[in-house]
Amino acid sequence: MPLPHDFVFGTSTASYQIEGGVTAGGRGRSIWDDFCDRPGAIRDGSSGAVACDSYHRWDEDVDLLSGLGVDAYRFSIAWPRIQPTGSGSVNPAGLDFYDRGVDALCEAGIAPFVTLYHWDLPSALQAKGGWMTRETAERFGEYAAIVGERLADRVAMWLPVNEPVVVTLFGHALGLHAPGEARGFEALAAAHHLLLGHGLATRALRAAGVRVVGTANNHTPVHAASDADEDVAAAALYDTIHNRAFAEPILLGEYPNGMGEGMLGPVAEDLAIISEPLDAYGVNYYNPTTVGAPGSAAVVAASTTSPGEEPPIEIPEGIPFALVPVEAAERTAFGWPVVPEGLTELLVQLRERYGDRLPPIYITESGCSTHDVVEDGAVHDDARIRYLDAHLDAVADAIDAGVDVRGHFVWSLLDNFEWAEGYTQRFGLVRVGIGEGEERTPKDSYAWLRGRISQVRASS
Repeated sequence: MPLPHDFVFGTSTASYQIEGGVTAGGRGRSIWDDFCDRPGAIRDGSSGAVACDSYHRWDEDVDLLSGLGVDAYRFSIAWPRIQPTGSGSVNPAGLDFYDRGVDALCEAGIAPFVTLYHWDLPSALQAKGGWMTRETAERFGEYAAIVGERLADRVAMWLPVNEPVVVTLFGHALGLHAPGEARGFEALAAAHHLLLGHGLATRALRAAGVRVVGTANNHTPVHAASDADEDVAAAALYDTIHNRAFAEPILLGEYPNGMGEGMLGPVAEDLAIISEPLDAYGVNYYNPTTVGAPGSAAVVAASTTSPGEEPPIEIPEGIPFALVPVEAAERTAFGWPVVPEGLTELLVQLRERYGDRLPPIYITESGCSTHDVVEDGAVHDDARIRYLDAHLDAVADAIDAGVDVRGHFVWSLLDNFEWAEGYTQRFGLVRVGIGEGEERTPKDSYAWLRGRISQVRASS
């Protein structure tokens, strides 16, 4: 089934990954500036200090978006540019930067989709406890009001928090991302405050006159490593933690399986805020997950990772599940399995679970890192073309199955700073000469996607 002619095509980026200019225009420090200063925290020892230099090259990026023919651009606003310490006075230069950026997109006919928090928390708030404290959620609501009042008239969609599950698990439970805390299950406090921040921001945006608010949750289909009861139970627990614990407070106004009972604070009152009605539901998808119980026969059998499979994530002792490599015919440069049918499965599952409580869906991120071949000034990335082609077809299959999916945003427009991996992974439709003047070169996938978009438009 072809995609509908009014399907929204876009690309996604994040402020710390592309902007650079970390001391420009009055920007304050973020937890990612601090995390990059830790020896060994980033695989190649790099940082986002320059990144793609989009702070100075925004117009070039808009030109690339125009040439690609996309309808929308999802980018994030750096909280430390707006409020260098995360609260109090506003930095006019920061607001002006995004004001000009939104104007440039609108003038090019590209709808701005704005993420308010894509992980660059002001360092001053982290010093007070960060997302482990309720105060950060309250400050986030205030920040949302400031940005909403300035940009509400031109932004097509607002997405308050990107992937709270990843912030919780990687940043606060496992210590793999900023702020680098390995708290295990204690990190559930951060999860609750991130969700509360989403709800407070949603209310603030509505009060500022915003028309469309969504979210951007990372989701994965979860499969048990075997039919053994212990593996099935471990997979169900992981599904609860990764998927349901972040969808259901927003969509249903409740935590699954009594999770909220162990949290401090006025959880019932908070859930009323968290579940403010949304106009869209963003899904970030990369691959499915296979889970078993630690020490089970299936997990032991899979304990030796074959070459080319994704590197195992170290799970702290006492956590009652283990991740098992997913079988796949092809893998990304990251080692992640390429399973486009998992996206269809996930979308159908969300529709079945939440029914009419589920707003229209946008795929707010989907993409892959590849081993690009640079040859005579051209950049060949056939693996990315295969990936995007198959995943767009998977979205079409979900639409055919009755799921209301309105758009798809490729991660990412540009090769960028890939968090703890530094610049070792390239996700972009456009190659960026990192450390070489940050020059942009559209890849073969850029031309391919432009053609796919034109094909869909011509089918109307």
